[in-house]
Amino acid sequence: MDLKCIFSLAILVSQISLSSMQNVNVVIQGATSSGFEKEGSDKCNKRIKVGGSLQDQVVYGVGGVKNCPNFMKNEDSLFGFSQGCLPLERWDELNKFFNQTRNMVTFGLNALFGRNRSQIEKGLWVGDWKLQNARDFMKYTISKGYKVDSYEFGNQLSGAGMGASVEAKQYGKDIVVLKNLVKELHPYPKTQPKVLGSSGYYDEKWFNSFLEVSGHDVVDGVTHHIYNLGPGIQICLNSVFIEEFLEAYLLLVGSVTETYKGVLNIVNKFKPQSGAWVSESGGALHGGAKDLSPTFADGFWYLDQFGMASTYNRKVFCRQTLIGGNYALLSTTTSIPNPDYYGALLWHRLMGSTVLAVTQESNPNLRVYAHCAKKKSCNLRSTDVAKPEFRGSKDREEYHLAALAGNIQGQIVLLNDVPMVPTEIFDISAMEPKLVNASTPISIAAHSIVYVTIRDFQAPACA
Repeated sequence: MDLKCIFSLAILVSQISLSSMQNVNVVIQGATSSGFEKEGSDKCNKRIKVGGSLQDQVVYGVGGVKNCPNFMKNEDSLFGFSQGCLPLERWDELNKFFNQTRNMVTFGLNALFGRNRSQIEKGLWVGDWKLQNARDFMKYTISKGYKVDSYEFGNQLSGAGMGASVEAKQYGKDIVVLKNLVKELHPYPKTQPKVLGSSGYYDEKWFNSFLEVSGHDVVDGVTHHIYNLGPGIQICLNSVFIEEFLEAYLLLVGSVTETYKGVLNIVNKFKPQSGAWVSESGGALHGGAKDLSPTFADGFWYLDQFGMASTYNRKVFCRQTLIGGNYALLSTTTSIPNPDYYGALLWHRLMGSTVLAVTQESNPNLRVYAHCAKKKSCNLRSTDVAKPEFRGSKDREEYHLAALAGNIQGQIVLLNDVPMVPTEIFDISAMEPKLVNASTPISIAAHSIVYVTIRDFQAPACA
């Protein structure tokens, strides 16, 4: 029986000399994992996470909170800002936006509420988490009919933390309190928001300890952050150093791979219902890098993380941010999409949730990922290890992303040589593939990103 199906390739080329041509053999094998979350027929969900650096200094303007101030600069406070407040009016406005855009919502809760700074260890916060403000906020959210898919407990408090930390055993104990609160307020399992943690950098000892204390069936998803490019302020690029940066990124791949593997091992050990999530990733820390994050060059990092996250069975990948900072997907001044937006949109439209094993050993600058295509649902079985077979009777579809005039530090993206600019009413321009004879090799330019959809491909995992 022929198992004809559709599969998609994502190919990223950071460096190949423009003056030379190299033949590369790509080998695609059976299914290895299930990628980003899906619902129904291989449909990726849109998700917005509310939270970030200051979430552990936010109180909610409900119940006993009568004074609801904005954040103020305060050098003596965490991250240089005072405690702030989320007014209910603002929460109402946000939910109107969520409903209009049909986004799932992950809400980051203040996990430092009720704690105090340690008098002994710098950066450590001690004491039990006090839940009353969170309880009042959740009850208001329920009373308004607002839907929160998941609550994430704190931000970057794991290990040594980022500005603040909580000991793993204390965090594990408190996330049990949060889980019990969610179950109390949402008694029907099908409508219960998920509980996520720890939303920080992976620290093997800390993660193991907190999950051992919390036990099974408490944490629904293990979340962690990826910022493998370092502080944005240290990344100052020009045309001379951009090649050195791309070489340095390839050296960083090994360390971030260990993070992906480590969290996957934790998930396999404790088996949370919703697996592992990358709940925050922006490449460069502290607002991104102004010479990199909003440019075409950032796509080599960003889309490579999509591929790695899917390969290592991450169910969710959240980009920091939608808008705000240098690493935003949308320009903070014009709301026009930055280059990474277009690469992410093609991934969303083309790459399905079943991940195929793919190898190429010819060039380390070439990163290749293969998935069953999104246009057809995939039934994955652990026994699907038969090698796929290509019978090229149909034209393949190719989407070539490149920088205008070859300037990868620019912000204009070409799709098959056509500039991607919003229409007069700010719609996204049509993203049409070019059709190529399927029997010919795939031709890829230097400093480009290519998606290829092959429609006559024999692979049991994609049937």
